[in-house]
Amino acid sequence: MESAVKETLVPFVFRLSETPVQTNQIKHSMQGITKALRLHGRQLRHAVLQHMNMNKGIFSWATLISRIQSESPAVIIPHMGLENITVNEILRAKGEAEAGAVYWCSTAHLVHEAVQHMAAHNVGALVVLKSGDMNQLAGIVTERDFARKILLPGRPSQQTRVEDIMTEEDKVITVSGRTNILRAMEVMTDKRIRHVPVFDDKVVGMISIGDVVRTIVDQQHQEVKQLKKYIRGDYY
Repeated sequence: MESAVKETLVPFVFRLSETPVQTNQIKHSMQGITKALRLHGRQLRHAVLQHMNMNKGIFSWATLISRIQSESPAVIIPHMGLENITVNEILRAKGEAEAGAVYWCSTAHLVHEAVQHMAAHNVGALVVLKSGDMNQLAGIVTERDFARKILLPGRPSQQTRVEDIMTEEDKVITVSGRTNILRAMEVMTDKRIRHVPVFDDKVVGMISIGDVVRTIVDQQHQEVKQLKKYIRGDYY
């Protein structure tokens, strides 16, 4: 409890609106705040208010923790939390879940055509479907594939097929629509990939690391607004 309060809550409340938080700190900060609020909501509000009014020369963390631990059990404030947000939420925000929008090409397309398609839709990757069976995932092709396998060796993009440079199906990392976004971010970071197809019996979309980070940052801002309302007394 002391660690959760000392390392996340009070510094987070008073500094976040003024100091940008690095994306690799978001997960741990938000989980710490969530746990602290759920276990000690009312006490934390009281403690933070006390902190706002205390003389910094007198205030100590021992005093704060002592006051928190001496009070009665907490009231849990309404809270969605990153642990409850799934990949489907990202797809809905992008308008893909309802429309079933998937940017794709087939194995038979030329690389030049695939790159034009990426540029037209401002995306960095395409799902590759098998020629003749548009429900079957064949792989994924990205801007990185184009740079490494076409530009660097000087291969002609108008004479090379997508299937010759794509990452094949058996090497493609996928997630489901039910995957938690923190888990999706962990997978993408561990595997050093920037795009992941979303697969639920069939390909239903694609997410990028940028999509995941934007969602987490948006949720972070909502968490801060909610916490400030709680401190002001909007929740009881």
